[in-house]
Amino acid sequence: MQHVLVTGGCGFIGSNLIPRLLERGRRVRVLDNLSMGDTALVEGLDLEILRGDIRDPEAAALACRGVDTVVHLAAFGSVVDSVRDPTANFSINAGGTLNMLQAAVAAGVGQFLFSSTGGALIGNATPPVNEQSLPRPISPYGAGKLACEAYLCAFAHSYGLCTKSLRFANVYGPNSAHKRGAVTAFIKAVWNGDPMRIYGDGSASRDFLHVDDLCCGILAALDADLPPATTLHLASGRETTVLELSRLIAAVAGRPDHPVEILPARAGEVQRNFATYDLAKKRLGFTPKLELEHGLQHTWDWFAARLSRP
Repeated sequence: MQHVLVTGGCGFIGSNLIPRLLERGRRVRVLDNLSMGDTALVEGLDLEILRGDIRDPEAAALACRGVDTVVHLAAFGSVVDSVRDPTANFSINAGGTLNMLQAAVAAGVGQFLFSSTGGALIGNATPPVNEQSLPRPISPYGAGKLACEAYLCAFAHSYGLCTKSLRFANVYGPNSAHKRGAVTAFIKAVWNGDPMRIYGDGSASRDFLHVDDLCCGILAALDADLPPATTLHLASGRETTVLELSRLIAAVAGRPDHPVEILPARAGEVQRNFATYDLAKKRLGFTPKLELEHGLQHTWDWFAARLSRP
């Protein structure tokens, strides 16, 4: 039985991925410092939870002991906060990833899958971007993810660790109430009767991928025989402006005239971004199935059920 360590497993993506791992007969261990995650998201599941920080060598060594695969999801996830505090961002993302890689090698882990990013890492480039696009990050967050990809490549060639970097699009879906992305922010604003706040003129675009589709891509990558240090985009291939997103969310909420507030653009955020998933389709058979409109309805319904509880 394959034993999988999921760092940050009590968070948004981890809590959606872990049930799928268990359904496929994997044993699951989680390493999470619970600064953002919540054990309630994985309550009732047959797994082991270790509370610890990915930057702590002892915690990393204990977590990797007896593990076949590491799925490294734990991260400092905010572009805006990385501009405010680049040192903390580097410590958690680059430093924490290096620490986990070292622990994985020492423990004889077979493969290490890393949650990377597309837009923030590549920066402002004419979309659609792909795995051959030249990275030019414009935020500390993007720079840190690029550094992590470089370390994964180095560990593949220096230590023989099978590393895989998956560049996630902007992921949304259930269990994301603690996230700070646009989908969560807009849904909460509509629910609370507040205006949806857009930074910039609304023309900034993103690639939104439902977490169900993302998890299918992660599972396919875990099972795939890929060359060392493979990097793949898991994306929707669809460009959606932030203004369009606000209108879609207002529509699924049944409030098409909900107000929008336009605020100054924020430093470090990419203007336009979406990616092709052609290589992931070729290597993994990955094709997203949930259209954005349906995925947003599903996500709104989850939030509505949660927020309406007494």
